[in-house]
Amino acid sequence: MSMNVQGDGGQDEAELNTTINTTPLVDVMLVLLIIFLVTIPVIVKTVPVTLPNQRNIATQTKPENIVIAIDKDENVYYNNQPIESSELRDRFIDALRRAQARGLSAERMPEVHIRGDRNVRFEAVGRVIFAAQQAGILKVGFLTEPRNEGP
Repeated sequence: MSMNVQGDGGQDEAELNTTINTTPLVDVMLVLLIIFLVTIPVIVKTVPVTLPNQRNIATQTKPENIVIAIDKDENVYYNNQPIESSELRDRFIDALRRAQARGLSAERMPEVHIRGDRNVRFEAVGRVIFAAQQAGILKVGFLTEPRNEGP
């Protein structure tokens, strides 16, 4: 029972395969390339924005604030009084003039608070915002109901 360990087995050293097998290397590189191509668009943000928090901020009720309500039928109410949408701009201008006549500072100028029905089209809300912008109102806010968060 003997064994020949040092034998050349019939091959010269020049005939040995000394090349690198690149198939596993190419496979690993392709997998890494696919992983990077999939994950990079998710990671890269094109526009840096700060998203708002989900909590409601209590509004300060001031007598000069204007509350505009819009129901689901797109009827507009100025401080709970029905009004035509075409009259909004003039009413806002009058409110600004009264505030300036009383000598109110820029912080005390009237704000517009919009109470829009959940089912109203955004176009009706947009008309109110546009009228406020035309009149020179600097602050427009939206009144919402707080979420009912369970315990």
